[in-house]
Amino acid sequence: MLPIEGTVIVIEDDPTLRSLMTDILSEIGAQSLAFEAADDALTYFLQNTFHCPLVIVDQALPGQIQGMEFIEMIQSRLPWIASILTSGYLIDPSDLPVHTIYLHKPWSLDDLVISVATLLQPGNPIVKTSP
Repeated sequence: MLPIEGTVIVIEDDPTLRSLMTDILSEIGAQSLAFEAADDALTYFLQNTFHCPLVIVDQALPGQIQGMEFIEMIQSRLPWIASILTSGYLIDPSDLPVHTIYLHKPWSLDDLVISVATLLQPGNPIVKTSP
């Protein structure tokens, strides 16, 4: 992967998955900030200035703001931010905000890395090869 500039925001209420996602991002050269709830992530977004190329958000979260709603709120302010929405529930792809990839749980490590590459380096895609 090409270097990833900025900080990727990860919002996942499951601590094991949250840690796994930040570890994967670190392995591919991305800095990340992780939150348990979208409410906390939104507060951080509004109070800090930083470059964020991507948010990875679970749909069902504790608090007032759910995943898709968070993505729409962020993209209304910063329309260039790409997003990955994860969920164990089926979500209609036509309901997704722009620049959003949906990963149904349980997703694979390869699926996450390919999704990040697809959104952040569209001219240099990564493809899954068969063993």
